[in-house]
Amino acid sequence: MTEHPNTPAVEAAAERLDRAHRTGVPCPPVRDLLPPGDLAAAHAVRSLLTGRRLAAGRRITGWKTAPSPPGPGTPGPGTPGIDAPGFGALLDDTAVLDGDEMPWGTVLQPRAGAGVALVLEHDLGHERHTVADVIRATAFALPAVEVAGSRIRDWDVTAVDTVADNASGGAYVLGTRPVLLRDLDLRTAGTVLERRGEPVSTGTGAAARHGHPLHAAARLADALVRLGRPPRAGDVLLTGALGPLTDVAPGDVLEARVDGLGSVRAAFGRTTETAEGDPR
Repeated sequence: MTEHPNTPAVEAAAERLDRAHRTGVPCPPVRDLLPPGDLAAAHAVRSLLTGRRLAAGRRITGWKTAPSPPGPGTPGPGTPGIDAPGFGALLDDTAVLDGDEMPWGTVLQPRAGAGVALVLEHDLGHERHTVADVIRATAFALPAVEVAGSRIRDWDVTAVDTVADNASGGAYVLGTRPVLLRDLDLRTAGTVLERRGEPVSTGTGAAARHGHPLHAAARLADALVRLGRPPRAGDVLLTGALGPLTDVAPGDVLEARVDGLGSVRAAFGRTTETAEGDPR
């Protein structure tokens, strides 16, 4: 696929999102700056912003599927299992250790979901991947908490906004006990996300995009190959939340449990810190 040029519209959309990222103040949607429904232009925005992060010293640690966005005027967590387009890059500074507290404000307007992460042992470079390709390439699976975030005010997003905003990427937390795929039935695996022991979201592997976490990983790999960046050995593939995303509040500690994979916790601070570390 030919890369979309960085037109003035693409650069303006990137600047709007980048300013929101730098200041911690959500911005208006960017769909007014881009041609209607132009996902190629939205991917160009995403690519430009990722390139800036890499130039600043960050590194790509993997990729994630996009959450299904609620439409404008319909606030609330997205619903898994709907084939919303797009993907986002995972960067090293968005990886949080199991149980470590992330300062409030690290992720704008955070929403969290429980899911499955695949860690690759081999590259995925085919034009079209089968489930067998994904299984052969995967070293192990881990439970994950995906913390989605939106630089766009009030999550007023369409597919174009979501793609441009790095698939609403925020942060991610991985469990620490690797499990081989041959020891799992991911389609029937139940998941629960708890807040202080109370379930706030439940689901199964069948709720993943395309009906299975491995199917989601295969289609994610296809999309990355088409854009010239195949998943590499060592990459983490987040296959999407297996239940509705839940809003996060300051001080929350969320624990995700995935059958066969164990548990992982995401903790959130009560104050926001500036880049210099001062509360605000």
